[in-house]
Amino acid sequence: MNLADMWEAVAAEIPDTTAQIHGDDRSTYREFEARAARLAGALRAHGVGPGTKIAMYLFNAPAFLETTFAAAKLRAVPVNVNFRYLADELTYLLDNADAEVVVYHGALADRVAAVRSRLPRIRCLIQVTTTEADRVPLLPGALRYDELIASHEPAPRVSRSADDYVFLYTGGTTGLPKGVMWTHADLFKQFSAGYMAMGGEVPTSVAGVGRAARTMREMGVAGPQIAAPPLMHGMAWFTSMSRLMTGDTVVTLVNRSFDAHELWRAVERHRVTMCVIVGDAFARPMIRALEEAEARGRPYDVTSLMVIVSGGVMWTPANKTPFLARGVGMLMDGLGSSEATGIGMMISTAGDDPALGRFMPNPGTRVLTEDGRDVVPGSGETGLLAVTGALPQGYYKDADKSAATFKVIDGVRYSFPGDWARVEADGSITLLGRGSVCINTGGEKVFPEEVEEVLKLHPDVEDCIVVGVPDEKWGEAITAVVQPRADASVETAAIVAYARERLAAYKAPKHVVCVERVLRSPAGKADYRWAKETAVRGVATR
Repeated sequence: MNLADMWEAVAAEIPDTTAQIHGDDRSTYREFEARAARLAGALRAHGVGPGTKIAMYLFNAPAFLETTFAAAKLRAVPVNVNFRYLADELTYLLDNADAEVVVYHGALADRVAAVRSRLPRIRCLIQVTTTEADRVPLLPGALRYDELIASHEPAPRVSRSADDYVFLYTGGTTGLPKGVMWTHADLFKQFSAGYMAMGGEVPTSVAGVGRAARTMREMGVAGPQIAAPPLMHGMAWFTSMSRLMTGDTVVTLVNRSFDAHELWRAVERHRVTMCVIVGDAFARPMIRALEEAEARGRPYDVTSLMVIVSGGVMWTPANKTPFLARGVGMLMDGLGSSEATGIGMMISTAGDDPALGRFMPNPGTRVLTEDGRDVVPGSGETGLLAVTGALPQGYYKDADKSAATFKVIDGVRYSFPGDWARVEADGSITLLGRGSVCINTGGEKVFPEEVEEVLKLHPDVEDCIVVGVPDEKWGEAITAVVQPRADASVETAAIVAYARERLAAYKAPKHVVCVERVLRSPAGKADYRWAKETAVRGVATR
């Protein structure tokens, strides 16, 4: 089950179905396959073959998934790159990935130029133009994306392997980015959940994938999907790839910073059935945009939206109910990471109280104490999440980190993404947070996400990140880096009192540092390195 083989089969079965929508641009599956084949022909002419790493330093655009498809056609390895990365971060990732080809938007050309001399392995630069900001001169020796496609014949189809790779680079918000190595076979196993609408029948052949896509279109269970985070984020990229496998339409946002009104206009215009977000960083502005439209007397039509899926970070219960109240059929809060998808799920529908929800573990999920015991349900004990099943092969060029994350227990390979959790009496899982950002204050372990989730409910708090700063008495003092809501002022005493009413006293912040804007990745993930530096400076100046 190779991605290119499967997408070719889907294109053969439903060639005239829309595959991608980006603003006013649409492409059918026939066009999607043809452009990817011609791009593959151009890449092949420039020496790309099995194992070649192709870095995609791109904003949202059809080129992102076309390049992914073209790489898969040649058995090359597509690599996502965060478009916020500057010289040092960009150099590190491209060097770590052994990238030989970089496909980049023209608006990022100056950054590519700044690092090119530090990366002798790169032998092909391809510049993409999507907006006016991209209309810049070509870098010396670079090639134009659309001209390559227009001037090359489709690459001949080759025999491919289910063991070919896709590299997913993590955000690096608590350390350097790491390249998670997924095989096509394991991605197919993960993506197979998309066949649940057909009764859970998973195709067993490439031809079966094409037929399943046609069946899902005929049944009316395939429809447009939109990702709020950019495609370079793993959840958006992987979800979009999976929807192409089942014959759906992938809708991408045009603005290069998140605009909730643009999202709702796209939902309304294209009758989107599924929306992918990453927690509160997207939910809050989406709710605000709905309210603003309603206040203007022109509410958005969201009746097509059957499900909103969130993953990667906690999704506060208070930021779920507004969607259910407006008729969204189902909210799915997924528990997983770049190293371990499908750990568990929390599903909310109309009439539910999301505050009472817990993640129900999927088969293969365990919570293990540090000495290797399964956490007893209802014991109050905490442990590390572990999951088996379709897993990545490890981190590229990092055997030590791979060994620490992917462990064999009783002959079964598990992924330990680093999340701590508690198992409730009913078997559900309460997620506590990442051990890598855990705060040790006065001998007590405090998970920032738990405190953040409470503080974000304060009426004057727009967003916050919680970190520990060095403290002579406590070892680490819990510090909240807070972005106040517009026209609101935040007082430390009020924030501390609010937290103490809802959490154990030792979990309440000792300090509150206000900032104009909390820094997050384009995908909405907290930047704990930035927050720690900001908190240390803020506390030191007092």
